[in-house]
Amino acid sequence: MFCTTNSAHATITLPRILGHDMVLQREKPVPIWGTAAPGETVGVQFASQRLSTKADAAGKWQVTLKPLKASATPAELVISGSNTIRLRNVLVGEVWVCSGQSNMEYTMRKNSKVTRPDMPGPNPVDELNVAHNPAIRIFLVNRKTLPKPDTLHRDWAVAQDSALRSFSAAAYFFAKELNKRLNVPVGMVATSVPGSRIEPWISEEAFAKDPAFAGKKVDGEPGKFWEPMVKPLVPLAVRGFLWYQGESNCFLAETTTYTQKMRTLISSWRATWGDANLPFYYVSLAPFKYSDTHDKVVLTRETLPLFREAQAAVLQVPHTAMIETTDLATAEGGIHPGFKWEIGRRLALLALANTYKMPSVVAEGPVFRSLKVKRGVATVSFASAATLISKDGKPLTDFTIAGPDGVFVPAQARIQGAQVLVSAPQVKQPTAVRFGWDEVAQPNLFSEAGLPARPFRTDKPQ
Repeated sequence: MFCTTNSAHATITLPRILGHDMVLQREKPVPIWGTAAPGETVGVQFASQRLSTKADAAGKWQVTLKPLKASATPAELVISGSNTIRLRNVLVGEVWVCSGQSNMEYTMRKNSKVTRPDMPGPNPVDELNVAHNPAIRIFLVNRKTLPKPDTLHRDWAVAQDSALRSFSAAAYFFAKELNKRLNVPVGMVATSVPGSRIEPWISEEAFAKDPAFAGKKVDGEPGKFWEPMVKPLVPLAVRGFLWYQGESNCFLAETTTYTQKMRTLISSWRATWGDANLPFYYVSLAPFKYSDTHDKVVLTRETLPLFREAQAAVLQVPHTAMIETTDLATAEGGIHPGFKWEIGRRLALLALANTYKMPSVVAEGPVFRSLKVKRGVATVSFASAATLISKDGKPLTDFTIAGPDGVFVPAQARIQGAQVLVSAPQVKQPTAVRFGWDEVAQPNLFSEAGLPARPFRTDKPQ
């Protein structure tokens, strides 16, 4: 019995996230880790690097490859000791972890037919029929198996066929855009749970350490998904994180508490990965009739705008950015709007502009900067000098204006250069402007680059 146990422990094992067909992160130190017999010498070989270490008393071992250059040429990663593991078809490029609830989980088989103005032709292109790019690799986290070691090492796959059908559409289209623009391999790790709130993605320890939550009971099962679905990925070398979540917390009419929970999530994930600068890009929620739901919490048509405002407040955290989706809702899509290809593309624009520093990339639409009032007209200025347009060529929609009485009424709005002039005949002394401040608003104010303006209000309580 002793011999059997000792023999089993002597076998080198790897975490599931290290496997055939994987992508290693370029231009960063790359940890390779696993278990072996205590004290066993483990060798790791990749490209021209040869490293060795000894497993500690608990049988854990780790080596770190020096930064690698991008390579689309398949290579072999060899781990050797009492047994030898050869991981085949390994590439080097960009690796991103994407997480959230159902809109991030939303699979390619549900939303693969791409229709966009820049793709001419009467018929949509079904991406599942054309996706055969060996430079895009995908790993779909299974919460039951990720914490367990794997002897087959087959959880990574080329982004095609049945593996792609079950993969996140938003994550895949992010990878496709990155690969096209950067011309390097891209690996996507998708770890999402439909209907999940934000709290299960944050460890209990992270909540306990955060002054905003220390000593308080946090509902929503903290750590439930963090422990089996994120923690086992560490210390995988990655470029950053994508996040598409919030609907389940919006149904609770959360505002500032959600802002703080996102801040806690971001800081704790970065701390666990040991890099306080890891990019974190996320999605502002799309239009939906939250007020039609009748649950424990009474929701209004302002619930969603207020929640989006709480999402936008997270942008004060360094190395974060957010895409807008006010134009991507359809009645038939409900809370799961289609157009995940555009979600992925817009997230990729954030990465290309902010992480990869591509100067020609426009990643954000108009964002409110300031308000000035003169002779009954409110002049709205935006953070960039990008050309403003009406997407459909019609008068601007979804602006409201209020005077000293605080009553908002529909307003006329017109573009003048890089500004928008807002007024209403019955409001002689404007004091505040709101834009897109309704759960179903789909405003037509865009940048010339085709990105929608961010909803805002100038009367936010201080």
